Amino acid sequence: MSNRPVDIPTALRQVSFFSELTAEEIDRVARFTRERHLEKGEILFQRGDPVHGFYYVVSGQMKLAVSSAQGNEKVVEIISPMHTFGEAVMFLNRPYPVFAEALTSTHLLHIGQAVVSELIDQDPGFARKLLAGMAIRLHGMIQDVETYSLRSSMQRVIGYLLQQVDGESGVACDIALPTSKQVIASRLNLTPETLSRIFHDLSEAGLITVHGKHISLLDPARLARHQG
Repeated sequence: MSNRPVDIPTALRQVSFFSELTAEEIDRVARFTRERHLEKGEILFQRGDPVHGFYYVVSGQMKLAVSSAQGNEKVVEIISPMHTFGEAVMFLNRPYPVFAEALTSTHLLHIGQAVVSELIDQDPGFARKLLAGMAIRLHGMIQDVETYSLRSSMQRVIGYLLQQVDGESGVACDIALPTSKQVIASRLNLTPETLSRIFHDLSEAGLITVHGKHISLLDPARLARHQG
């Protein structure tokens, strides 16, 4: 990953709730913004660490997860480029409830809490956009709980595969898994062994072929019907 400095004001405009700020406001936010570069496997923060702002992923990929005393890990969310994390907990005055780890070499921006609080006080429109963004995140998490509770393991995996398809979903296509199968299994609330078994069953059914992290969806329409 390149460590070249990013154009921070330009990057900040990619954050949805900053998109309508004036140039002067963006410059003020930029003064409270710093870059972070993480290598694969590097921890950004641990559960229980204090919160001083939120993060925007410029490039790379972050994993938010919790772990038990026995060492078991549950992936809560995978954060891809042009997405943010940590906004909600920033306002709770509580420590992080998860830990964050780079899944690949990752370039981040950290935006300080003080400037966000200033913007909320000064601009009701900004506050509404920030709340909307957090509401969308909450809605996504509720959908996750519904998926884990009401859908079978096979349905979860097929749903995940179909989500990775760009464009027309009715024709054969190749996808590259964005992270390791172990992380994907945890994200889907499955064991790695269950994920491997389901991939094997789908391959035996002539629906997919698997080559490492590359998967060919041979008939996405039939794969969708296979969810039952």
